Order: sequence, then structure tokens, then C-alpha cells
Amino acid sequence: MTDPIPVLTIDGPSGSGKGTISRLVAQRLGWHYLDSGALYRAVGLAAGWEGVDLDDHAALVRCAFDTRIEFREDEPELRVLVNGLDATDELRTETAGAAASAIAAIPEVRAALKDRQRQFRQLPGLVADGRDMGTVIFPDAPCKVFLTASADERAERRYKQLMEKGVSVTLAGLLREILARDARDAQRAVAPLRPADDAVRIDTTGLGIEAVVEQVLALLSSR
Repeated sequence: MTDPIPVLTIDGPSGSGKGTISRLVAQRLGWHYLDSGALYRAVGLAAGWEGVDLDDHAALVRCAFDTRIEFREDEPELRVLVNGLDATDELRTETAGAAASAIAAIPEVRAALKDRQRQFRQLPGLVADGRDMGTVIFPDAPCKVFLTASADERAERRYKQLMEKGVSVTLAGLLREILARDARDAQRAVAPLRPADDAVRIDTTGLGIEAVVEQVLALLSSR
């Protein structure tokens, strides 16, 4: 039986714009928003705080169940609390991203977080962004989007974001990390990054944020 609560899934690789687009679309619709990547980053961060080795799968699964993760959407930007501490900025680091990518490849961790993600499905609706929202978490979603962009543009976007925050990085280094993460996400055995069969692809290369938001909203209204 199909769940009557509508869900819009927005999947795509790192730097494709899915986080920014998803939150803006959710705000325009007045729907809830799920940043699934933040859940994996939060678990990886909590594991790091506890000194858990990323090769210790049993301990990582325990972290996935035990870590308290809260989203605060009433701020100018989404804030993420991990075990009561505002970890928003730390979660955006490349270190946190690499940890998230590593633990996301562990089937038991993905299984532990599956129900937690589905709990975000509440009225009036949900915009869920990630890498397997349309293929695994919400396969019955009536509207699915897969955002893409060239690796060079995604690295450029990330470079500008981090430089604005005073984080010292190199464009070449970010490009290498993005390509490496693309490969890990696409090749993992469980829930590899790929568009759902019924997803609409939108290439955001060279497009402004508002243009993409309008495309997604138009697609949703047509469904």
C-alpha cells in the first residue's frame, strides 16, 4: 500500500546542489526536509568523538542506533545537533564527508539508519535529499529527481563554500576528493549511487539555484 504522505526525493553526487535545492523547495512547499547525508556524517563524527575505528563495524552500528541527531530548521540555515552539541560546521568538513562515505558502504549501518530516515515522512510532505532516497528509502515516492553536474563545477562550488568559511583548501585537492567519492559511492555493494528508474535527471552545470528550484517545483506540480 502506498503511503499517502507525499515525498519528493532529490538524489545526486556530492556538490550537485541537492542540499541547497532540497531545502529551498521544502521551504517553498512548507514541507519537512531530510538531509540524509547529515545522518551519516553525524554517525561518523560521533564515532570519531568516541575513538571508534571506522573498521569496527559493530561499534559503528551501535553509534548509528545510539547517536542523537536533531535538525533545527527554524534558523537562517539548517543546524544539526549531534548528542546535544551543534556540529553543523564540523559536519561540513571534508574529513566528515570522507567518514560518511566510508560508513555508508557498511550494510549494517545503512540498515540501522533506514527506519530513522523513514520517520521523517510526516504531513504535509517531505523533501528528502541524499544518494539512495529514491532507490531504497522512499521507492514509492511519487516524484523523484536526480541532480548532476560536472565534476569540475562541483569542485568549484565546494571550493567557494569552504573559502567563504575560511577553510584553506585547494581546487585540485577537492576535485580529487570528489572523483574518489563518486567512485566509492557508485561502486559500493549496497545502495550504490544511481538514479531511480523513474527519476528525472536535471543537469545543474551552469544553472543558477533559482532556475533549478523552479524546474523541480514545475516537475512536482505536473505529478
